[in-house]
Amino acid sequence: MRENKQRSSLFRKKPIASAGDNSSALKRALGPLDLTTLGVGAIIGTGIFVLTGVAAATYAGPGLVLSFLLAGIICAFAALCYSEFASSIPASGSAYTYSYTAFGEVIAWILGWDLILEYGFASAAVASGWSGYFQTLLSGFGLELPHALTSAFSPEKGTYFDITAAVITLIITFLLTRGVKEAARANGIMVAIKIIVVLIFIGVGVFYVEPTNWQPFLPFGISGVTAGAATVFFAYIGFDAVSTAAEEVKQPQRDLPIGIIASLAICTVLYIVVSLILTGIVPYNMLNVSDPVAFAFEFVQLKGLSWIVSLGAIAGITTVLLVMMYGQTRLLYSMSRDGLLSPVFSKVSGKSQTPAVGTWVAGIIVALFSGFISLGHLAELTNIGTLFAFAVVSLGIIVLRKNNPDLKRGFRVPLVPLIPILSALGCVYLMTRLAALTWITFFAWLIIGLIIYFAYGRHYSHLNPARRISSAFRAKDK
Repeated sequence: MRENKQRSSLFRKKPIASAGDNSSALKRALGPLDLTTLGVGAIIGTGIFVLTGVAAATYAGPGLVLSFLLAGIICAFAALCYSEFASSIPASGSAYTYSYTAFGEVIAWILGWDLILEYGFASAAVASGWSGYFQTLLSGFGLELPHALTSAFSPEKGTYFDITAAVITLIITFLLTRGVKEAARANGIMVAIKIIVVLIFIGVGVFYVEPTNWQPFLPFGISGVTAGAATVFFAYIGFDAVSTAAEEVKQPQRDLPIGIIASLAICTVLYIVVSLILTGIVPYNMLNVSDPVAFAFEFVQLKGLSWIVSLGAIAGITTVLLVMMYGQTRLLYSMSRDGLLSPVFSKVSGKSQTPAVGTWVAGIIVALFSGFISLGHLAELTNIGTLFAFAVVSLGIIVLRKNNPDLKRGFRVPLVPLIPILSALGCVYLMTRLAALTWITFFAWLIIGLIIYFAYGRHYSHLNPARRISSAFRAKDK
C-alpha cells in the first residue's frame, strides 16, 4: 500500500533499469565519430556566424573572448555531468530521462517541457537565421523572393511569412525520417564544410589582425563580459543533444562521453580563436551585423572569401537545425513512450526505424513557428531553458551518487559534489543576467506545461498504478 502511494505521488521515479533498457525499437548505428560530428554540427552555426558580432558590439567588445571562455567553462562542468548520466543511463530523452530517475516524475515533466521549449524554439530560430543567409546568397545571383514571403509576420514591414525558413525545416524533417545513419552522414559532410570554412577564416584572418582594435579590451567592463557570456551561451547549445541519441549508439557507455566532451572541446577552442581574430580585424563597434564573419572579409576587401564564408555559414546553420530537430523528436519520443504525451510521438516506422509520424508533427509545428515568428522572439527563451536544464542535471549527479552508489558508470564526474555545484551555480548566475521579460515568459510556459501534465500526463503515465491495472485487465480480456 505504501509503495503504491509512493508511486502514485508526483515524485514517483522511473527505475534506472527501465530507463536504460536496451530493448529499444530504434536502430543502433552511431559511433564516437558520428556523435562528435553530431555535437559539432549542433554547436558551430548560429553562434559563431551570427552572435559573435552582436555580442561584441553590444556587450563585451574585444573581451568577447572572455565571454566565450566563461560560457565554455560553465558548459564544460555541465558536460561532465551529462557524460556521467549518459554513460549510466543510456536512454533517449537526455536531461528529461535523467531527472526522471533522480528527482521523480513531476520534475522530469517540468524539465522535459522546458526542453521542448529549448529545442523547438531554437530550431525555429536557427531556421529563421538560415533564411537570412540564404536570401543574401540569392541576391548575389540577382534573385529575390516576393517581399511578403521573406520574413516573419509583420504587416508594418509588409512581410507575412518566411517561406525559406519553413521550407528548410520541412527538408530537414524529411531527412530525419529517412533514418538516423543517413541523417548523420549528411550532417558529417556539412560539418566538414563548415570546419574548413572556419579554418580558412582563421588561417587568412590572422594576417589582417590590427592589435589596436583590441583597445580598449573591456569597453563595457566585467559586467559586459558576463552579459556577453549569457548571450553567447546560445552558441554552446547543442552538445546536450548528443545524449538524446543514446538508444541509437552502438556502445553508449563508452561513446557518449567521448562525443559530448570532444565536441564541446573542439568548439570552445574554435570560438575563442575566431572571436579573437574577428575583433582584431574589425573594430568591435562595427560588428553589429547579421553576418559578422563574412563582413570581416568584406571589411578587408576579400569579397571572394566572403562569399565562401556565406556558403559555409549556410552549411553550418543547416547542421545546427538538423541536430536541434533530431533532439526535439527523440525527446518527444521518450516522453510519449513514458505515457506523458500522446502515443503518436513514439510510433516507430518499421522501414526507417525512426519515430516518423512524431517527427513530421514536430517538423510542421516548427516550420509554422519559423515562418510566422521573428528571430528575436524565437531566440530570447532558448538560453534560459537550456541553463535551467543544465542546472537540474548537474544537481541530479549529486542525488544519483547518493541514491545509487553502486550503479555501473562508464564515466564519473571528478570532485563530486564540487563540480556539479559549480556547474549549477554558474548556470543560475547566467540566468540572472537575462531580461525580466524572458523570465516572465519562461514561467508562463512552465505553468502551461503543468496544466497539461495534471490534465493528461499524470493519468496516462506508465508509472500510474491505476493505468497499469487497467492495461493488465485489457490484456487478460484479449
